[in-house]
Amino acid sequence: MRLTTALHRAVQQDPDRKLTIYNDRVRTVGESVDQVARLAAVLTDLGVTPGERFAILSLNSDRYHEALLAAAWSGTVVVPLNIRWAVPENSFALRDAGARVLLVDDAFAAMVPRLRDECEALTAVVHIGDGPTPEGCLGLEDLLAAHEPAPDAGAGGQDLFGIFYTGGTTGAPKGVMLSHDNLMVNGMASLTTHRLIGRGRLLHAAPMFHLADVAAWNFGQLVGATHVIVPMFEPTSVCRAVEQHDVTDALLVPTMIQMLADHPETGDHDLSGVRRIMYGASPMSEAVLERAMKVFTGADFTQAYGMTELSPVATLLLPEEHHDPVLRRSAGRAVAELEVRIVDAFDVEVPRGDVGEVVVRGDSVMQGYWNRDEETATALRGGWMHTGDGAYMDDRGYVFIVDRVKDMIVTGGENVYSVEVENVVAQHPSVAACAVIGVPDDAYGERVHAVVVLQPDASLTAAELTEFCREHIANYKLPRSAEVVEALPVSGAGKILKRELRAQHWTGDRGVH
Repeated sequence: MRLTTALHRAVQQDPDRKLTIYNDRVRTVGESVDQVARLAAVLTDLGVTPGERFAILSLNSDRYHEALLAAAWSGTVVVPLNIRWAVPENSFALRDAGARVLLVDDAFAAMVPRLRDECEALTAVVHIGDGPTPEGCLGLEDLLAAHEPAPDAGAGGQDLFGIFYTGGTTGAPKGVMLSHDNLMVNGMASLTTHRLIGRGRLLHAAPMFHLADVAAWNFGQLVGATHVIVPMFEPTSVCRAVEQHDVTDALLVPTMIQMLADHPETGDHDLSGVRRIMYGASPMSEAVLERAMKVFTGADFTQAYGMTELSPVATLLLPEEHHDPVLRRSAGRAVAELEVRIVDAFDVEVPRGDVGEVVVRGDSVMQGYWNRDEETATALRGGWMHTGDGAYMDDRGYVFIVDRVKDMIVTGGENVYSVEVENVVAQHPSVAACAVIGVPDDAYGERVHAVVVLQPDASLTAAELTEFCREHIANYKLPRSAEVVEALPVSGAGKILKRELRAQHWTGDRGVH
């Protein structure tokens, strides 16, 4: 399988169809193919031969889309860099991957001198922004004009397409190696399980460096969607883009959905044209989901659960299942191509209803971690990807995620799964967003602690929150303390960074268990 196949089909069947919309710049399929083929020639001329790596550090844009396709077209390997990372973190990824060329936009051009100093393998930096070309960089438009379109190199199958660096929750970030087959199989399996994306207009507001958006991009390519791209998520600009460009489909993470649902200007925009919303990357509380359904009244919601190592979708919760009060708390069931099990510490499948670790097997599973043979062997032991997520499965195969294994709170010898508590806390009318963590406690080892963002002009004490939760969950699960913050720390992918919240309370190890 090849990631360029959909592009060739589109050129053959519909070359004048709009493929990308970015601000006022619109490119047809034919125009995009010309840009992609020329960029592939540029990469080759700069010494990035098939199998070699180039990196991109940029906000979302049509040029990001073209860079992804140029990697597939030229047989090279793309390394998307995290826009939330500092210079040392991105320098590590560049050195670790041995990237020879860096594509950078206006937002990150100031990092270039330090990145050059710290990355010996980096031989060229190409400016892909719309502003003036910074000193020491090569201008993209001049390079494209100077090169004839290159033929498709024919890369595919097990050829490496990209190295996608994980967030580095513990230790250094790991580069996840994904092939053409990995992404294509996952895309087809996901679309076979459910029509996630229609042949309409797909919004890219989630960061394009993250595999969640790359997956949506791949789905859009496969079904022939037009990509509507905004530089980054901001509630008002997203609402305007939806209205202006008749967006029908969107991938959003729960923090984005919550911000849209609660933004005071959202109601001023017509969002009724949105037909499908896919969400994932972290759990979404039932309260936020209810608010979102009132904002996107014409949309079906589909939850995708997975991880970068799975290319990335493992399970889907379909739109009709969101209306079942029990099923909507689940992550859905395995997509067509993957096997999903819940196992104990000895990799033995546990009885239905018992909590264990989610493991996954199939052709979507990564090739491994770049230059990390030992960690690859550990993660893929027995032929199954060990996700690190704690969950249980019911008798019909629905997977209910309870927590990251490492995020579980042990208080007084009892296991508390933060997601369960968060679902209750989020129902309080004063709470806009929340995260639940374990903090040190002299009596119980750990206690349940809630970190909340309040609705405008609302107030809430820890005692009031505890009493509210008492009606819904067992006594040992109740938050015994709480703090109010203006915003929760989130990663570039929109995941709440609980490690940063915990770091304020713990010294040394993560916890006591």
